[in-house]
Amino acid sequence: MGRTPEVDFALDTYECIVLYPGPSGRALPEETVQRLQAEHLEHMHALQRKGIILVAGSVDGPARQPDPPIGFGLACTGSVDDIRSVMEADPAVQAGLYRVDVLTFLCPAGSLEFPLAKEQH
Repeated sequence: MGRTPEVDFALDTYECIVLYPGPSGRALPEETVQRLQAEHLEHMHALQRKGIILVAGSVDGPARQPDPPIGFGLACTGSVDDIRSVMEADPAVQAGLYRVDVLTFLCPAGSLEFPLAKEQH
């Protein structure tokens, strides 16, 4: 496990959500994939409206591995386990269309702002 680096400045801590293609994705019928993607978007929007997720979106680019990340998000709850739990409740993750990993993300304090998240509260 990593540890907090020793630095001479303050750090902000976030939960970094990384979404990957899931084990069942290629085997699911297209109409199921479309339904699950819509349910996934609604799940993510609900988490953003509740202030749990600060920002989330899809990522694209040249594949550097067989199943490159397809989505990324940040939360600031103080608990990787809590975010993992709400992400594992995503219908598309439960169905195996996507799989999720949640990591700790550290950056210099005050270096990130989330104006849309501020508007929600």
